[in-house]
Amino acid sequence: MDESRPPLLRMERISKNFGATIALEEVDFDLQPGEAHALLGENGAGKSTLIKVLSGAVKPDAGAIWLEGKRFVPAGPLESRQAGISVIYQELNLAPHLTVEENITLGREWHKFGFLRRGQMRGKVREALGLVHHAEIPLDIPVGQLSVAARQIVEIARALLERARILVMDEPTSSLTGEDSQRLFGIIRRLKSQGVGIIYISHFLEEVQQVADRVTVLRDGKKAGSGRRDEVSLESIIKMMVGGEVKELFPQVAHQAGEDVFESGALKGRKMPAAVTLVLRRGEILGIAGLVGSGRTEFLRSLFGLDSIESGRVLMGRDEVLSGGPRQRIRKGIGLLSEDRQGEGLALSRSIADNLTLSCFAPYVHAGFLNNKKQKKAAWEWIGKMKIRATSPSQPVSSLSGGNQQKVALARLLHQNAEVFLLDEPTRGIDIVSKSQIYESMGELASQGKSILFVSSYFPELLGVCDRIAVFHRGRLVDLRPTDEWNEETLLAAATTGRPATR
Repeated sequence: MDESRPPLLRMERISKNFGATIALEEVDFDLQPGEAHALLGENGAGKSTLIKVLSGAVKPDAGAIWLEGKRFVPAGPLESRQAGISVIYQELNLAPHLTVEENITLGREWHKFGFLRRGQMRGKVREALGLVHHAEIPLDIPVGQLSVAARQIVEIARALLERARILVMDEPTSSLTGEDSQRLFGIIRRLKSQGVGIIYISHFLEEVQQVADRVTVLRDGKKAGSGRRDEVSLESIIKMMVGGEVKELFPQVAHQAGEDVFESGALKGRKMPAAVTLVLRRGEILGIAGLVGSGRTEFLRSLFGLDSIESGRVLMGRDEVLSGGPRQRIRKGIGLLSEDRQGEGLALSRSIADNLTLSCFAPYVHAGFLNNKKQKKAAWEWIGKMKIRATSPSQPVSSLSGGNQQKVALARLLHQNAEVFLLDEPTRGIDIVSKSQIYESMGELASQGKSILFVSSYFPELLGVCDRIAVFHRGRLVDLRPTDEWNEETLLAAATTGRPATR
């Protein structure tokens, strides 16, 4: 980082209102060449709005932007991209019907005399995927058929292909394994050495310590503080983010595992590479660890009936629940929180109230008519319980921040009063306070006799909240043991090698 040069980027007194909601209020932010500047804050603090202003997606109500000392007023995202600003959004911005190659080269195709230079384009795409160590991702498959984690890799590869002057990363590791995250950090260091400025947004504060040169914290649309990373402690960052202290990151709620209540007996789904046998007990939080492509999500989708079953059985108590699909599973007391929040987890065009009650309308229906008043009253209660930042239950869920959308998706499972919770990356893209609230909710559910299967790529949270942890490798369940017999090293060893860790 060369601080003797003029700032690569300077944003001064940026303000933006959405109706009565103040999203940003006179926020200052700057970025030096070759610097990684972390932008932190809770969900709804204004981070995404500030980035949308920079990218040209949102026009500010007040304030100014300078690029290398020159005034910059982007007319839209294309102009911002042409100026050398590339953004990897938390909610991935890919065209699901186009192939991996087409997504990576979209808008930056190589051509000559009106003809595409497909050989050159394919070589560049392979090079970009090679930089993130995922050259195995097929180029001709539609992106919509990839897992969320693989789509994240494609998004990062596309940004690297642009060779931007300013690269914005909004929760880039939210679906990545620890190994992929470390590779990404190496790429960031290389880009910094080339003079690229990095704006890094993450709720994983330990990542910020590895990546950032400086940090700026937003709270309620205002700048709460900033400083050099080596001069700002994690405790002070958290205080700036929340306006106080977080008492416990992994709150413990006493619960006791009981009898077996849910069983996968040699279950082989259509998209599962191998059959899996696993038993979940009443009042238990059972974690599932593994690398990208290890089959964790496919396993949960098969359990919930989203993917067809080839062999085996699913038992809820003594009842088999193979037939009927998701509707039958919901009636039996099984709930799924999908890792693909926007694609599967929520109906984005519908209201918060509709999304909260979607899987359990019965309490609000009389003689075939929906009682909107009663539905909204219940939605208000869940908004309060889950601390969802919203102005009304009638608000479209698409207007919420990613973290608040995730809270709505989890609240729906709580509202339907499920007995077995299948949670696939439930804390992805959620701030530290909201994570703590979700961990506490999981503990309270277990204390009430509910049972939870908890998929996560973030080993510390598995170790912090689970009673047992299972490890998947290439579709197989390779090890399962009590949490106190695991640590991060043994989890990673089992996940990468496919061999049970030494006890």
